[in-house]
Amino acid sequence: MENQKKSSILLFVLFLILSVSSIAFGQLKTDFYKNTCPNVESLVRSAVRLKFQQTFVTAPATLRLFFHDCFVRGCDASMLLASPNGKAEKDHPDNLSLAGDGFDTVVKAKAAVDSDSKCRNKVSCADILALATREVVAMTGGPFYPVELGRRDGKVSTLTSVQHQLPGEGFNLDQLNTMFARRGLSQTDMIALSGAHTLGFSHCNRVSKRLYNFNPKSSVDPTLNKAYVAQLKQMCPLRVDPRIAINMDPTTPNTFDNAYYKNLQQGKGLFVSDQILFTDSRSRNTVNFFASNNDAFKQAFATAMTNLGRVGVLTGNQGEIRFDCTRPN
Repeated sequence: MENQKKSSILLFVLFLILSVSSIAFGQLKTDFYKNTCPNVESLVRSAVRLKFQQTFVTAPATLRLFFHDCFVRGCDASMLLASPNGKAEKDHPDNLSLAGDGFDTVVKAKAAVDSDSKCRNKVSCADILALATREVVAMTGGPFYPVELGRRDGKVSTLTSVQHQLPGEGFNLDQLNTMFARRGLSQTDMIALSGAHTLGFSHCNRVSKRLYNFNPKSSVDPTLNKAYVAQLKQMCPLRVDPRIAINMDPTTPNTFDNAYYKNLQQGKGLFVSDQILFTDSRSRNTVNFFASNNDAFKQAFATAMTNLGRVGVLTGNQGEIRFDCTRPN
Protein backbone atom coordinates (compact mmCIF):
# COMPACT_ATOMS: atom_id res chain seq x y z
CA MET A 1 0.00 0.00 0.00
CA GLU A 2 2.81 2.37 0.92
CA ASN A 3 4.58 1.68 -2.39
CA GLN A 4 1.35 2.32 -4.29
CA LYS A 5 1.01 5.71 -2.57
CA LYS A 6 4.61 6.61 -3.47
CA SER A 7 4.05 5.55 -7.08
CA SER A 8 0.86 7.63 -7.28
CA ILE A 9 2.66 10.69 -5.89
CA LEU A 10 5.57 10.26 -8.33
CA LEU A 11 3.16 9.92 -11.26
CA PHE A 12 1.29 13.03 -10.14
CA VAL A 13 4.52 15.04 -9.84
CA LEU A 14 5.62 13.87 -13.29
CA PHE A 15 2.19 14.87 -14.66
CA LEU A 16 2.56 18.35 -13.15
CA ILE A 17 6.05 18.76 -14.60
CA LEU A 18 4.92 17.69 -18.06
CA SER A 19 1.81 19.91 -17.81
CA VAL A 20 3.90 22.99 -16.94
CA SER A 21 6.31 22.14 -19.77
CA SER A 22 3.38 21.78 -22.19
CA ILE A 23 2.09 25.24 -21.26
CA ALA A 24 5.57 26.73 -21.72
CA PHE A 25 6.40 25.20 -25.09
CA GLY A 26 2.87 26.01 -26.22
CA GLN A 27 4.06 29.62 -26.34
CA LEU A 28 6.85 28.82 -28.78
CA LYS A 29 6.22 29.81 -32.40
CA THR A 30 8.30 29.64 -35.58
CA ASP A 31 7.44 33.29 -36.35
CA PHE A 32 7.92 34.57 -32.79
CA TYR A 33 10.23 37.41 -33.94
CA LYS A 34 8.28 38.43 -37.06
CA ASN A 35 7.68 41.94 -35.65
CA THR A 36 10.77 42.47 -33.48
CA CYS A 37 13.50 40.85 -35.60
CA PRO A 38 12.04 39.50 -38.86
CA ASN A 39 15.44 38.58 -40.37
CA VAL A 40 16.77 36.73 -37.32
CA GLU A 41 17.13 33.44 -39.20
CA SER A 42 19.19 34.91 -42.05
CA LEU A 43 21.39 36.81 -39.57
CA VAL A 44 22.14 33.63 -37.62
CA ARG A 45 22.62 31.61 -40.81
CA SER A 46 25.21 33.99 -42.22
CA ALA A 47 27.22 34.02 -39.00
CA VAL A 48 27.10 30.24 -38.61
CA ARG A 49 28.04 29.66 -42.24
CA LEU A 50 31.10 31.88 -41.88
CA LYS A 51 32.15 30.08 -38.71
CA PHE A 52 31.58 26.68 -40.35
CA GLN A 53 33.79 27.70 -43.28
CA GLN A 54 36.57 28.44 -40.81
CA THR A 55 36.36 25.08 -39.00
CA PHE A 56 34.23 21.97 -39.44
CA VAL A 57 34.22 21.39 -35.66
CA THR A 58 31.60 24.16 -35.55
CA ALA A 59 28.97 21.59 -36.56
CA PRO A 60 29.37 18.79 -34.00
CA ALA A 61 30.35 21.28 -31.28
CA THR A 62 27.18 23.38 -31.67
CA LEU A 63 24.92 20.33 -31.94
CA ARG A 64 26.38 18.79 -28.78
CA LEU A 65 26.18 22.10 -26.91
CA PHE A 66 22.46 22.35 -27.67
CA PHE A 67 21.85 18.79 -26.46
CA HIS A 68 23.78 19.30 -23.21
CA ASP A 69 22.07 22.62 -22.54
CA CYS A 70 18.56 21.24 -23.00
CA PHE A 71 19.21 18.14 -20.89
CA VAL A 72 20.53 19.90 -17.78
CA ARG A 73 18.14 22.77 -16.98
CA GLY A 74 16.07 22.83 -20.14
CA CYS A 75 16.82 24.81 -23.30
CA ASP A 76 17.64 28.10 -21.56
CA ALA A 77 21.27 28.70 -22.64
CA SER A 78 22.44 28.19 -19.05
CA MET A 79 25.29 26.08 -20.44
CA LEU A 80 26.72 29.27 -21.95
CA LEU A 81 27.02 31.08 -18.62
CA ALA A 82 30.54 31.47 -17.29
CA SER A 83 31.56 31.43 -13.63
CA PRO A 84 34.56 33.31 -12.18
CA ASN A 85 35.19 30.46 -9.74
CA GLY A 86 34.59 27.51 -12.07
CA LYS A 87 31.19 26.57 -10.62
CA ALA A 88 28.97 26.80 -13.72
CA GLU A 89 27.42 23.96 -15.75
CA LYS A 90 30.12 24.21 -18.38
CA ASP A 91 32.78 23.52 -15.70
CA HIS A 92 31.37 20.10 -14.78
CA PRO A 93 33.57 17.15 -15.87
CA ASP A 94 30.75 15.92 -18.15
CA ASN A 95 30.92 19.22 -20.05
CA LEU A 96 34.66 19.92 -20.15
CA SER A 97 34.88 18.06 -23.47
CA LEU A 98 32.41 20.46 -25.11
CA ALA A 99 34.40 22.10 -27.89
CA GLY A 100 34.93 25.86 -27.63
CA ASP A 101 33.79 26.31 -31.21
CA GLY A 102 30.20 25.61 -30.16
CA PHE A 103 30.24 28.44 -27.63
CA ASP A 104 32.01 30.71 -30.11
CA THR A 105 29.37 30.00 -32.75
CA VAL A 106 26.61 31.30 -30.47
CA VAL A 107 28.64 34.37 -29.46
CA LYS A 108 29.27 35.24 -33.11
CA ALA A 109 25.65 34.63 -34.10
CA LYS A 110 24.50 36.81 -31.19
CA ALA A 111 26.82 39.61 -32.37
CA ALA A 112 25.39 39.31 -35.89
CA VAL A 113 21.83 39.55 -34.59
CA ASP A 114 22.65 42.52 -32.36
CA SER A 115 24.35 44.31 -35.27
CA ASP A 116 20.84 44.97 -36.55
CA SER A 117 19.51 47.86 -34.46
CA LYS A 118 15.95 46.52 -34.68
CA CYS A 119 17.05 43.17 -33.26
CA ARG A 120 19.51 44.30 -30.58
CA ASN A 121 18.82 42.57 -27.26
CA LYS A 122 15.50 41.25 -28.58
CA VAL A 123 16.52 37.63 -29.33
CA SER A 124 17.45 35.20 -26.58
CA CYS A 125 20.73 33.28 -26.56
CA ALA A 126 18.62 30.10 -26.15
CA ASP A 127 16.84 30.79 -29.45
CA ILE A 128 20.10 31.70 -31.17
CA LEU A 129 21.59 28.37 -30.06
CA ALA A 130 18.51 26.50 -31.34
CA LEU A 131 18.73 28.26 -34.72
CA ALA A 132 22.50 27.78 -34.98
CA THR A 133 22.05 24.08 -34.29
CA ARG A 134 19.53 23.71 -37.12
CA GLU A 135 21.98 25.48 -39.44
CA VAL A 136 24.96 23.19 -38.70
CA VAL A 137 22.77 20.12 -39.13
CA ALA A 138 21.62 21.35 -42.54
CA MET A 139 25.11 22.46 -43.59
CA THR A 140 26.46 18.94 -43.08
CA GLY A 141 23.72 17.22 -45.07
CA GLY A 142 21.04 16.84 -42.41
CA PRO A 143 17.44 18.04 -42.48
CA PHE A 144 16.45 21.71 -42.57
CA TYR A 145 13.56 21.85 -40.12
CA PRO A 146 11.41 24.70 -38.75
CA VAL A 147 12.66 25.96 -35.37
CA GLU A 148 10.16 27.05 -32.75
CA LEU A 149 11.21 30.28 -31.05
CA GLY A 150 10.29 32.33 -28.02
CA ARG A 151 12.58 30.84 -25.37
CA ARG A 152 13.97 33.08 -22.65
CA ASP A 153 17.42 32.77 -21.12
CA GLY A 154 17.99 31.30 -17.69
CA LYS A 155 19.83 33.24 -14.99
CA VAL A 156 21.20 30.24 -13.09
CA SER A 157 24.03 27.85 -13.93
CA THR A 158 25.50 25.57 -11.29
CA LEU A 159 27.99 22.74 -11.29
CA THR A 160 25.75 20.55 -9.14
CA SER A 161 22.78 20.79 -11.52
CA VAL A 162 24.66 18.71 -14.10
CA GLN A 163 25.04 15.66 -11.84
CA HIS A 164 23.27 12.60 -13.31
CA GLN A 165 21.53 14.70 -15.98
CA LEU A 166 23.45 13.53 -19.06
CA PRO A 167 23.48 10.02 -20.57
CA GLY A 168 26.68 8.08 -19.95
CA GLU A 169 28.62 6.16 -22.59
CA GLY A 170 28.02 2.94 -20.62
CA PHE A 171 24.22 3.28 -20.35
CA ASN A 172 21.93 0.38 -21.25
CA LEU A 173 18.58 0.82 -23.02
CA ASP A 174 16.54 1.07 -19.82
CA GLN A 175 18.79 3.82 -18.48
CA LEU A 176 18.63 5.72 -21.77
CA ASN A 177 14.84 5.43 -22.03
CA THR A 178 14.35 6.52 -18.42
CA MET A 179 16.55 9.60 -18.83
CA PHE A 180 14.90 10.66 -22.09
CA ALA A 181 11.38 9.91 -20.84
CA ARG A 182 11.91 12.30 -17.93
CA ARG A 183 12.18 15.01 -20.56
CA GLY A 184 9.12 13.89 -22.48
CA LEU A 185 11.16 12.18 -25.20
CA SER A 186 10.24 8.76 -26.60
CA GLN A 187 12.50 5.82 -27.39
CA THR A 188 12.24 6.73 -31.09
CA ASP A 189 13.31 10.30 -30.26
CA MET A 190 16.24 8.91 -28.29
CA ILE A 191 17.38 6.62 -31.11
CA ALA A 192 17.02 9.44 -33.66
CA LEU A 193 18.96 11.92 -31.50
CA SER A 194 21.68 9.30 -30.99
CA GLY A 195 22.16 9.54 -34.75
CA ALA A 196 23.86 12.89 -34.11
CA HIS A 197 26.90 10.71 -33.38
CA THR A 198 27.29 10.53 -37.15
CA LEU A 199 29.22 13.80 -36.68
CA GLY A 200 32.14 14.73 -34.50
CA PHE A 201 34.55 12.93 -32.26
CA SER A 202 35.17 11.60 -28.79
CA HIS A 203 38.37 10.74 -26.91
CA CYS A 204 40.31 7.59 -26.12
CA ASN A 205 39.50 7.73 -22.41
CA ARG A 206 35.80 7.33 -23.27
CA VAL A 207 36.31 4.00 -25.04
CA SER A 208 39.46 2.45 -23.52
CA LYS A 209 37.50 0.26 -21.08
CA ARG A 210 35.76 -1.47 -24.00
CA LEU A 211 39.14 -2.24 -25.54
CA TYR A 212 41.29 -3.29 -22.60
CA ASN A 213 39.30 -3.83 -19.40
CA PHE A 214 35.67 -4.56 -20.22
CA ASN A 215 34.81 -7.12 -17.55
CA PRO A 216 36.34 -10.09 -15.67
CA LYS A 217 35.32 -12.50 -18.44
CA SER A 218 36.58 -10.50 -21.41
CA SER A 219 39.06 -7.67 -21.75
CA VAL A 220 37.37 -6.57 -25.00
CA ASP A 221 33.65 -5.84 -25.34
CA PRO A 222 32.38 -8.84 -27.37
CA THR A 223 29.74 -6.71 -29.14
CA LEU A 224 32.52 -4.78 -30.91
CA ASN A 225 33.49 -5.69 -34.47
CA LYS A 226 36.95 -7.33 -34.35
CA ALA A 227 38.36 -5.26 -37.21
CA TYR A 228 37.00 -2.14 -35.52
CA VAL A 229 38.68 -3.16 -32.26
CA ALA A 230 42.02 -3.40 -34.08
CA GLN A 231 41.43 0.02 -35.63
CA LEU A 232 40.55 1.58 -32.28
CA LYS A 233 43.52 0.00 -30.51
CA GLN A 234 45.81 1.44 -33.16
CA MET A 235 44.40 4.92 -32.51
CA CYS A 236 44.19 4.41 -28.74
CA PRO A 237 47.09 2.26 -27.49
CA LEU A 238 46.95 1.33 -23.82
CA ARG A 239 49.55 3.92 -22.86
CA VAL A 240 48.47 6.96 -24.85
CA ASP A 241 47.21 10.44 -24.12
CA PRO A 242 43.54 9.80 -23.19
CA ARG A 243 42.60 13.08 -24.87
CA ILE A 244 43.43 11.74 -28.35
CA ALA A 245 40.39 12.37 -30.57
CA ILE A 246 38.61 9.59 -32.47
CA ASN A 247 35.70 9.93 -34.88
CA MET A 248 32.30 8.82 -33.60
CA ASP A 249 31.45 7.60 -37.10
CA PRO A 250 34.41 5.74 -38.67
CA THR A 251 32.90 5.86 -42.18
CA THR A 252 31.50 9.35 -42.96
CA PRO A 253 32.42 11.53 -39.94
CA ASN A 254 31.85 14.83 -41.76
CA THR A 255 28.43 14.03 -43.23
CA PHE A 256 25.09 14.01 -41.47
CA ASP A 257 23.64 10.72 -42.70
CA ASN A 258 22.38 7.34 -41.52
CA ALA A 259 25.82 5.68 -41.56
CA TYR A 260 25.70 5.67 -37.74
CA TYR A 261 22.95 3.02 -37.83
CA LYS A 262 24.73 0.96 -40.50
CA ASN A 263 27.79 1.03 -38.25
CA LEU A 264 25.72 -0.31 -35.34
CA GLN A 265 24.58 -3.22 -37.52
CA GLN A 266 28.26 -4.10 -38.02
CA GLY A 267 29.28 -3.77 -34.35
CA LYS A 268 30.93 -0.39 -34.89
CA GLY A 269 29.17 1.72 -32.27
CA LEU A 270 31.85 3.64 -30.39
CA PHE A 271 30.08 3.65 -27.01
CA VAL A 272 28.20 0.90 -25.19
CA SER A 273 25.22 3.29 -25.24
CA ASP A 274 25.48 3.37 -29.04
CA GLN A 275 25.85 -0.36 -29.66
CA ILE A 276 23.10 -1.27 -27.18
CA LEU A 277 20.58 0.27 -29.58
CA PHE A 278 21.27 -2.64 -31.94
CA THR A 279 22.07 -5.44 -29.50
CA ASP A 280 18.85 -4.86 -27.53
CA SER A 281 15.94 -6.38 -29.45
CA ARG A 282 13.55 -3.65 -28.21
CA SER A 283 15.36 -0.96 -30.22
CA ARG A 284 16.92 -3.02 -33.03
CA ASN A 285 13.99 -2.65 -35.44
CA THR A 286 14.22 1.16 -35.31
CA VAL A 287 17.98 1.00 -35.93
CA ASN A 288 17.42 -1.29 -38.91
CA PHE A 289 14.70 1.01 -40.26
CA PHE A 290 16.88 4.12 -40.01
CA ALA A 291 19.83 2.21 -41.51
CA SER A 292 17.71 1.28 -44.54
CA ASN A 293 15.99 4.64 -44.99
CA ASN A 294 18.02 7.84 -44.72
CA ASP A 295 14.97 10.05 -45.35
CA ALA A 296 13.04 8.38 -42.52
CA PHE A 297 15.98 8.96 -40.17
CA LYS A 298 16.22 12.63 -41.11
CA GLN A 299 12.48 13.13 -40.64
CA ALA A 300 12.60 11.41 -37.23
CA PHE A 301 15.63 13.49 -36.26
CA ALA A 302 13.84 16.73 -37.17
CA THR A 303 10.85 15.69 -35.06
CA ALA A 304 13.09 14.70 -32.16
CA MET A 305 14.97 18.01 -32.32
CA THR A 306 11.67 19.91 -32.15
CA ASN A 307 10.68 17.85 -29.10
CA LEU A 308 14.11 18.35 -27.52
CA GLY A 309 13.87 22.11 -28.13
CA ARG A 310 10.73 22.23 -25.97
CA VAL A 311 12.34 20.71 -22.88
CA GLY A 312 12.17 22.94 -19.80
CA VAL A 313 11.85 26.17 -21.78
CA LEU A 314 11.35 29.54 -20.13
CA THR A 315 8.78 31.75 -21.87
CA GLY A 316 6.75 34.90 -21.31
CA ASN A 317 8.10 36.81 -18.32
CA GLN A 318 10.34 33.99 -17.13
CA GLY A 319 14.10 34.39 -17.37
CA GLU A 320 15.48 37.24 -19.46
CA ILE A 321 16.99 38.18 -22.82
CA ARG A 322 20.70 38.19 -22.06
CA PHE A 323 22.73 41.10 -23.43
CA ASP A 324 25.84 38.90 -23.16
CA CYS A 325 25.32 35.15 -23.57
CA THR A 326 28.09 34.37 -21.09
CA ARG A 327 26.57 36.22 -18.09
CA PRO A 328 23.21 37.24 -16.65
CA ASN A 329 22.15 40.86 -17.14
